[in-house]
Amino acid sequence: MKGIGGPLLCIGDLLSDVGEPDPHSDQPPSSSSSIPVSPHTLQPSNLNQLFQENYDELNKALAGTDHSWTALTLKLCTALQTANKLVQSTSKNAELLLEKVGGLERAVKRGDSAVAAAKAIHISLNQKDH
Repeated sequence: MKGIGGPLLCIGDLLSDVGEPDPHSDQPPSSSSSIPVSPHTLQPSNLNQLFQENYDELNKALAGTDHSWTALTLKLCTALQTANKLVQSTSKNAELLLEKVGGLERAVKRGDSAVAAAKAIHISLNQKDH
């Protein structure tokens, strides 16, 4: 439900403008930005460039007299949301990698133990033969 009033109708309207879900609404937020939201399509090396371009555009619009700053603010917010998704994805991937490294460390330790046991058996057999 939309609020009634001036330019800022209600907090729900503001949240829907910046892409946050309205806590009182059953509808998902809409995304009208052309920035890719999938962290799989964005490379970390592009992140600084994406933010800087959007930030520079917003600063130029704020210095001017037109109202394009509103759309540019939304674009910058979307870029930040994309960065957040990228960080979350990277964090999950790092956790998975850490688990796999732990598994490899355990396998190497078992291998080292097996080699040490084989050497001990070999030395023991050599000593019995002599």
